[in-house]
Amino acid sequence: MELVALRHSDRPDLWSRLPELFAGVVAEYNVHGDVMAGGRWERLHRDFGQYQLLLYNEESDDVVAAARSVPIVWDGTIAGLGSGLDEAIVAGFTALNRGDRPTALCAIGIEVPPRHRGAGLAARMLREVLDVARLCGFSSMVVPVRPIWKDRYPITPIERYVRWQRADGQMFDPWIRLHVRHGGTIATPLPRSSRITGTVAEWESWTGMTFPDDGDYVFPGGLAPLHVDRGRDLGSYWEPNVWVVYRTGAES
Repeated sequence: MELVALRHSDRPDLWSRLPELFAGVVAEYNVHGDVMAGGRWERLHRDFGQYQLLLYNEESDDVVAAARSVPIVWDGTIAGLGSGLDEAIVAGFTALNRGDRPTALCAIGIEVPPRHRGAGLAARMLREVLDVARLCGFSSMVVPVRPIWKDRYPITPIERYVRWQRADGQMFDPWIRLHVRHGGTIATPLPRSSRITGTVAEWESWTGMTFPDDGDYVFPGGLAPLHVDRGRDLGSYWEPNVWVVYRTGAES
């Protein structure tokens, strides 16, 4: 399969196919994040098109993977990374609005449709994003990694989960393990990386569950419990992530 990496600015027309080709790749609740509301999703492609990538099979005219990134200002410290995905996205747009020069690339997501999984495309796309960071002169790439097996252990704090290892000493979570294998360094767990809120009816629709009372609930695909407050008609969820840092070798 001959693949080419294309930036949004190279072929913006291909991105219109993603809703159909990538249906179901991201859990429904996870497309309703508070921070990406209010037009930021559209701005991501309009203002940062050179950092949004697709893997494209020219022979079959098929999009097989996608990656999205935001340039940020980072001082190189763990504290300077902030609380996770939401804060990084806001910081990226804030820096753009101020005219600040970004110093690192924050990779905010890699997506591979189910029909193409198992072919090493996530790893290939990770390498492509690293190449973009390097070519753009960013000495670092940072990733708020979403651990893909954390939904199996939703009540385990991310601070514990991130320390789990296999018998061979490698990281327990497959996605964290892949990042480490490709040169990433685990920086810190992020218990409150991305916030998603909605009405009780919305959360029942997103999860296919019923929430008859106030309290905390585990739900399909969730990495942590959902808190339901029926009196306020509010479901609140914080998605945990893990900061992973790469040094690209480029000069800032």
